[in-house]
Amino acid sequence: MPLSQLLTDPTLELVSGSRPPLCSEEMLAGIPEVAVEQARWWERHIVEVLTGRQPGAAPGTRSRPQFDTAKRSLRQRELAKLEELRAAGHKVSRNALQRRRFSYERDGLLGVVDGRHNRRQPVFGRVDERVVAAVRDAIDGETELSTGTVQRLQRGVAKALVVTYGADDAPAMPSQPTFYRLVKRLAEGKHTFGSARTRRSLSKQPDGPFGSITVVRPGEMVEIDSTTLDVRVVLDDGLVDRVELTGMVDNATRSIPAAVLRPTTKAVDASLLLARALTPEPMRPGWADALRMSRSVLPHHSMTDVDQRLADAAARPVIAPETIVCDHGKAYLSQTFRQACCTLGINLQPAHPDCPTDKPKIERTLQSVGTLFAQYVAGYVGSSVERRGKNAEQDAVWSMVELQALLDEWIIAVWQNRPHDGLRDPVTPGKTLTPNEKYAALVEVAGYVPVPLDAEDYIELLPVQWRTINSYGIRINHRTYDAKALNPYRRQHSGVDAHNGKWEVHYDPYDVSRIWVRNHHDDGWLAATWTHLRSAPVPFGETLWRHARTVADRRGQKAQEAEIAAIAEDLMDRAAAGPTDRSKADRRVTGRTSAANADRNWPTPPLSPDCAAPSPVQQAAQPSPADDDDEMAEVVPLPVFDARKEAQTWRL
Repeated sequence: MPLSQLLTDPTLELVSGSRPPLCSEEMLAGIPEVAVEQARWWERHIVEVLTGRQPGAAPGTRSRPQFDTAKRSLRQRELAKLEELRAAGHKVSRNALQRRRFSYERDGLLGVVDGRHNRRQPVFGRVDERVVAAVRDAIDGETELSTGTVQRLQRGVAKALVVTYGADDAPAMPSQPTFYRLVKRLAEGKHTFGSARTRRSLSKQPDGPFGSITVVRPGEMVEIDSTTLDVRVVLDDGLVDRVELTGMVDNATRSIPAAVLRPTTKAVDASLLLARALTPEPMRPGWADALRMSRSVLPHHSMTDVDQRLADAAARPVIAPETIVCDHGKAYLSQTFRQACCTLGINLQPAHPDCPTDKPKIERTLQSVGTLFAQYVAGYVGSSVERRGKNAEQDAVWSMVELQALLDEWIIAVWQNRPHDGLRDPVTPGKTLTPNEKYAALVEVAGYVPVPLDAEDYIELLPVQWRTINSYGIRINHRTYDAKALNPYRRQHSGVDAHNGKWEVHYDPYDVSRIWVRNHHDDGWLAATWTHLRSAPVPFGETLWRHARTVADRRGQKAQEAEIAAIAEDLMDRAAAGPTDRSKADRRVTGRTSAANADRNWPTPPLSPDCAAPSPVQQAAQPSPADDDDEMAEVVPLPVFDARKEAQTWRL
């Protein structure tokens, strides 16, 4: 057993022998040097009385006869010391010597220090304990209120004391300077007179120390949460607003298996997040080869032998969650998300209500995304109005799909290769690891278990809407979808009375080219394509995903740190500059149409011959959506209604 562990064990008890407590030099800080020297003088004489030898005596030195512990009692040794001190001119009484000896045996060197220099002051001075308790209650009561001043708090404490103890028995209030010092000490770190949002957030922390859960393999514990991203983007309908970021983080490796941007987080979006976490991230056009998994620190060869999906994947780990910790948001406690977790064999563990400290890693990760990524993106508006720049709303140039692509690239290039302070090797704690390095170390021990999602599994996790199959097809988000496979079911009842005969339609927010309709009469799915997929012009379709391909080594070696840093720097520059070669009007049009040109990153079932693209005649029959930039027609004003003229026409 290590000596330090033995000495700190609370059950350790000395059955023989005794010694005074040790005193370090730090404990004597603040005491005058003269008082310290006087204490050391007393220590030399008291130790000789107790042990027969002075401190620092060489081993084997014999005690003086008058202080020999084998022949002289403690009382005799004390009397001998008194005679010695008085002969030297020191006026010391026997009671004073005994008090010094008792204090030294109890407190060590600090016990013989002059009490005027080592006086222990109460934590809150001489203020009445009842006043201290009332101030504590008043500070706790300020948590949910708007931020006030100390003067308001002082008035509330005075009234509370009168109500509690009565006007005659209430303790006297301290002076204003003393009260201000007391409040400053009690409100330390609580933001009582600062930010109300920070104050409410700090009040949710537990009173005791934070607990910790030890995880030893990727996916053992995963946390999920949503927050508003402080970036204004152009939505699909042309409106400019902020979006919500929903992400999950793995506790063991601090990796971000998936993160999606949506106007408002719903249960289907959380289910879609699971599908993205279980699916490898494919390489996209314009991404540098340094972002490939084959060139990263991840064990690509051994993992590809188990899961062939990783052959051409990007350097983002595929993590199958075992337990997901979430808050009590409707999206995470809904039947849709619970069913998805049950189907995939995932244990859903809701945190305590209004207790963000139960999932601190995802809370901090989402904040890091705001500081490391969002602030560099064009359209960043800050976390509050006081941090917002002038005309920051006018810089919203990215569409939601484009910003999602930038976020995916940033996670692979920056986050997964950035050293994390929470990832340190137990043997070499001075070195911080990256999420990819930690994943590579743990997967060698815990192994990799692929959870492949086939086409039907992926469709089940997609968002759902209930629609009627009309003669022109199905309309989802102002887009019309049609296919020959829908002909037998047009204007027919689905058989689901709970939804008034409508059909269950699944769609992918990141791939609007097709939808899937559940066949309630027969098993399977009916795929339908967007009628304007090939006929409607897509403005700037080529420039949405045009990136300069980085010249990199293609021999399958690991990416160098300098190359990754250059990719991250270029990504931040592109995010801050916004889309190139586009005017403001073009950006707004692209915001409404860019979703149709996004990469299809997920496994989708092949189209059947019945759902081929519509013919040019069918496409021409479909109404074309009006463009906001078209020239406005001449407006013919209507005449103002005149009741008298109208009455004259009745007489005729």
